[in-house]
Amino acid sequence: MVGRSITVAAALVCGIAASQVPEYAQQYRQRLGGAVDELRTVVQSFDADAERVGYDRVQALAALSRAEDPFPRERAKSMRDTIARYERLVRQQQAFRTSGDFGRVVVLVQDLDPTLAENTWAEFEPGVPTTMEGGVAAGIGAVFGVVLVNLLGLMGGRRRRKRAEA
Repeated sequence: MVGRSITVAAALVCGIAASQVPEYAQQYRQRLGGAVDELRTVVQSFDADAERVGYDRVQALAALSRAEDPFPRERAKSMRDTIARYERLVRQQQAFRTSGDFGRVVVLVQDLDPTLAENTWAEFEPGVPTTMEGGVAAGIGAVFGVVLVNLLGLMGGRRRRKRAEA
């Protein structure tokens, strides 16, 4: 009876925990959208500044890189990094949009932006899974919990048998 209660409790805990993975992915996607919007503003502003003086983006970055003063050279480096991150996040956003329900979790794991992931986790609020994704994740977590308890029970049973034999 105690073993069954432990198994049910483990299934519930693991199921609830696993059901939060799609919720985390959803909150990550919201932050991703905000980051893409803001970086787009920065990149478009840089491009507009370059265009006003007759440069394209590549020419503007090259001009900054050639400057004698170290500040524009450093600005060129940081702008290259900003543009690269913007382009990477746009690709990730497109991958999220074109992936199916379960593909979104795969996209999250494959191309996680460390800054967004950390900030999402810091502000993460658990949610009740009402999607197919959340339900399946909860089921997988519950099965994992049952398997884990059974494996631990088998290991504990071996130890008890060894003690009894000794």
